[in-house]
Amino acid sequence: MPVDHQAEIDQLMADYRRSREQLVAVQRGMAAIRETVTSHDDLVTVTVGPRGTLVDLVIDDRAYQRLRPAELAELIVRTTDVAVAGATKRMHDQLAPVLPAGADPESVLSGRADVSETEIEPEQPAGRHVRKSREDDSFENRNWVVDGRHA
Repeated sequence: MPVDHQAEIDQLMADYRRSREQLVAVQRGMAAIRETVTSHDDLVTVTVGPRGTLVDLVIDDRAYQRLRPAELAELIVRTTDVAVAGATKRMHDQLAPVLPAGADPESVLSGRADVSETEIEPEQPAGRHVRKSREDDSFENRNWVVDGRHA
């Protein structure tokens, strides 16, 4: 006797459509995130979007009179850091309702989900040295007279 699976297929399709609609809503919510922060002295206002992308920067004219360039740069960076932290929290808040209990929103945002660092490290051929630090990539500490011969 043949079994009619149409009801099961209809239920699966309905579940898929609901999940997809929820995903679209979350993605729209995340794309719309804007976090604006003004420095404590009202000289700098930054706005960041999703993932901390700088989308607007307003520097009050008084900043050029009160701050040296290095101080202004530091104020911009500090203010941006605060805005990025706020945007990141809002991203987490958007994701939390659709993630399984105990899932880390940051791991999802980073693209790793439940994959550990050791799982994504490329395999090295036997006998090859694996760098553990990005300091080796820095050009600041290179001696070009000596190191240039080995390039």
